[in-house]
Amino acid sequence: MPIIESRLHIPGEFIIHETEHWILNHNFANALPGYLILGSKAPVDSLGDLPMAALHAFGELLARTQSILQGTLTPERLYVSRYGHSSGYPIHFHLIPVYAWVERLFLEDPRYRLLETFANPSKAETRTDGAELTLFIWREFGESARPPAIEGPTIPQVIEVLRAAFASAAVP
Repeated sequence: MPIIESRLHIPGEFIIHETEHWILNHNFANALPGYLILGSKAPVDSLGDLPMAALHAFGELLARTQSILQGTLTPERLYVSRYGHSSGYPIHFHLIPVYAWVERLFLEDPRYRLLETFANPSKAETRTDGAELTLFIWREFGESARPPAIEGPTIPQVIEVLRAAFASAAVP
Protein backbone atom coordinates (compact mmCIF):
# COMPACT_ATOMS: atom_id res chain seq x y z
CA MET A 1 0.00 0.00 0.00
CA PRO A 2 1.54 3.35 -0.95
CA ILE A 3 1.91 5.92 1.78
CA ILE A 4 0.36 9.30 1.10
CA GLU A 5 2.14 12.26 2.60
CA SER A 6 -0.44 13.51 5.12
CA ARG A 7 1.82 16.32 6.29
CA LEU A 8 0.65 18.51 3.42
CA HIS A 9 -2.34 19.40 5.57
CA ILE A 10 -0.29 20.02 8.73
CA PRO A 11 1.61 23.30 9.05
CA GLY A 12 5.29 22.43 9.42
CA GLU A 13 5.75 24.47 12.58
CA PHE A 14 3.36 22.06 14.35
CA ILE A 15 5.11 18.82 13.37
CA ILE A 16 7.00 17.35 16.31
CA HIS A 17 8.15 13.94 15.09
CA GLU A 18 7.80 11.71 12.04
CA THR A 19 8.41 8.07 11.31
CA GLU A 20 7.93 6.07 8.15
CA HIS A 21 4.25 5.48 8.97
CA TRP A 22 3.21 8.22 11.43
CA ILE A 23 3.23 11.97 12.01
CA LEU A 24 3.03 13.46 15.48
CA ASN A 25 1.97 17.08 15.56
CA HIS A 26 0.61 19.62 17.96
CA ASN A 27 -3.10 20.14 17.39
CA PHE A 28 -3.13 23.43 15.51
CA ALA A 29 -6.88 23.86 16.10
CA ASN A 30 -6.59 23.84 19.88
CA ALA A 31 -4.91 26.36 22.20
CA LEU A 32 -4.03 23.86 24.95
CA PRO A 33 -0.25 23.36 25.02
CA GLY A 34 0.63 19.70 24.62
CA TYR A 35 -2.58 18.61 22.85
CA LEU A 36 -1.10 16.30 20.21
CA ILE A 37 -2.36 14.36 17.22
CA LEU A 38 -0.73 11.10 16.14
CA GLY A 39 -1.82 10.42 12.58
CA SER A 40 -1.19 7.73 10.02
CA LYS A 41 0.51 8.59 6.75
CA ALA A 42 -1.51 5.82 5.09
CA PRO A 43 -4.87 7.02 3.74
CA VAL A 44 -6.97 4.63 5.83
CA ASP A 45 -9.48 5.22 8.59
CA SER A 46 -9.22 1.88 10.38
CA LEU A 47 -6.42 0.20 12.30
CA GLY A 48 -7.35 -3.01 10.51
CA ASP A 49 -6.43 -1.47 7.16
CA LEU A 50 -2.92 -0.42 8.17
CA PRO A 51 0.14 -2.40 7.11
CA MET A 52 1.53 -4.63 9.87
CA ALA A 53 4.70 -2.52 10.07
CA ALA A 54 2.60 0.59 10.78
CA LEU A 55 0.72 -1.23 13.54
CA HIS A 56 3.95 -2.34 15.23
CA ALA A 57 5.38 1.16 14.94
CA PHE A 58 2.15 2.62 16.34
CA GLY A 59 2.37 0.80 19.66
CA GLU A 60 5.99 1.77 20.18
CA LEU A 61 5.43 5.38 19.13
CA LEU A 62 2.32 5.80 21.26
CA ALA A 63 4.12 4.47 24.34
CA ARG A 64 7.15 6.67 23.63
CA THR A 65 4.95 9.73 23.13
CA GLN A 66 3.11 9.10 26.38
CA SER A 67 6.39 8.71 28.24
CA ILE A 68 7.83 11.89 26.77
CA LEU A 69 4.65 13.91 27.40
CA GLN A 70 4.37 12.76 30.98
CA GLY A 71 8.08 13.27 31.61
CA THR A 72 8.32 16.76 30.11
CA LEU A 73 4.92 18.39 30.58
CA THR A 74 3.81 16.44 33.68
CA PRO A 75 0.04 16.53 33.19
CA GLU A 76 -2.16 15.10 35.93
CA ARG A 77 -3.70 12.80 33.30
CA LEU A 78 -3.17 12.02 29.65
CA TYR A 79 -6.17 10.95 27.58
CA VAL A 80 -5.61 9.03 24.36
CA SER A 81 -8.64 8.95 22.10
CA ARG A 82 -9.71 7.80 18.67
CA TYR A 83 -12.80 9.43 17.28
CA GLY A 84 -13.78 9.10 13.66
CA HIS A 85 -16.91 11.03 12.93
CA SER A 86 -15.17 13.21 10.31
CA SER A 87 -14.56 11.45 7.03
CA GLY A 88 -11.62 12.19 4.79
CA TYR A 89 -8.91 12.06 7.47
CA PRO A 90 -6.45 9.20 7.91
CA ILE A 91 -6.77 7.37 11.20
CA HIS A 92 -5.44 9.53 13.99
CA PHE A 93 -5.39 9.69 17.75
CA HIS A 94 -5.75 12.63 20.12
CA LEU A 95 -3.36 12.84 23.07
CA ILE A 96 -4.92 15.31 25.48
CA PRO A 97 -2.99 16.40 28.57
CA VAL A 98 -5.06 17.44 31.55
CA TYR A 99 -3.08 19.73 33.80
CA ALA A 100 -4.16 20.60 37.35
CA TRP A 101 -4.86 24.18 36.23
CA VAL A 102 -7.16 22.94 33.43
CA GLU A 103 -9.20 20.87 35.84
CA ARG A 104 -9.35 23.82 38.23
CA LEU A 105 -10.67 26.08 35.43
CA PHE A 106 -13.27 23.44 34.59
CA LEU A 107 -14.42 23.11 38.20
CA GLU A 108 -14.62 26.91 38.62
CA ASP A 109 -16.72 27.45 35.47
CA PRO A 110 -20.40 27.54 36.51
CA ARG A 111 -21.57 26.62 33.01
CA TYR A 112 -20.05 23.16 33.37
CA ARG A 113 -21.57 22.53 36.80
CA LEU A 114 -24.76 21.52 34.98
CA LEU A 115 -22.95 18.30 34.05
CA GLU A 116 -23.09 17.27 37.71
CA THR A 117 -26.87 16.88 37.39
CA PHE A 118 -26.34 13.98 34.97
CA ALA A 119 -24.13 11.96 37.33
CA ASN A 120 -25.24 9.28 39.73
CA PRO A 121 -23.78 10.53 43.04
CA SER A 122 -23.57 7.01 44.46
CA LYS A 123 -21.27 5.96 41.60
CA ALA A 124 -19.21 9.14 41.19
CA GLU A 125 -15.59 8.67 42.24
CA THR A 126 -14.56 12.25 41.51
CA ARG A 127 -16.26 15.57 40.74
CA THR A 128 -15.65 15.05 37.03
CA ASP A 129 -14.55 12.49 34.48
CA GLY A 130 -12.60 12.26 31.24
CA ALA A 131 -15.56 12.91 28.98
CA GLU A 132 -16.43 16.13 30.81
CA LEU A 133 -12.84 17.38 30.83
CA THR A 134 -12.45 16.53 27.16
CA LEU A 135 -15.63 18.48 26.38
CA PHE A 136 -14.27 21.43 28.35
CA ILE A 137 -10.91 21.31 26.53
CA TRP A 138 -12.56 21.08 23.11
CA ARG A 139 -15.03 23.88 23.76
CA GLU A 140 -12.83 26.28 25.70
CA PHE A 141 -9.41 25.74 24.10
CA GLY A 142 -10.54 24.62 20.65
CA GLU A 143 -13.78 26.38 19.76
CA SER A 144 -13.80 29.51 21.90
CA ALA A 145 -12.78 32.76 20.23
CA ARG A 146 -11.14 33.65 23.56
CA PRO A 147 -9.58 30.57 25.15
CA PRO A 148 -8.57 30.65 28.82
CA ALA A 149 -5.17 32.00 29.83
CA ILE A 150 -2.43 29.39 29.70
CA GLU A 151 -0.46 28.52 32.81
CA GLY A 152 2.99 27.30 31.88
CA PRO A 153 4.78 27.02 28.55
CA THR A 154 3.25 28.23 25.30
CA ILE A 155 2.53 25.99 22.34
CA PRO A 156 5.76 26.97 20.50
CA GLN A 157 7.75 26.31 23.68
CA VAL A 158 6.05 22.93 24.14
CA ILE A 159 6.76 21.98 20.52
CA GLU A 160 10.43 22.87 20.97
CA VAL A 161 10.71 20.86 24.20
CA LEU A 162 8.96 17.84 22.66
CA ARG A 163 11.09 17.94 19.49
CA ALA A 164 14.23 17.97 21.63
CA ALA A 165 12.91 15.12 23.77
CA PHE A 166 12.17 12.99 20.70
CA ALA A 167 15.57 13.80 19.20
CA SER A 168 17.41 12.78 22.35
CA ALA A 169 15.25 9.81 23.41
CA ALA A 170 16.46 6.37 22.54
CA VAL A 171 14.47 4.92 19.65
CA PRO A 172 12.93 1.57 20.62
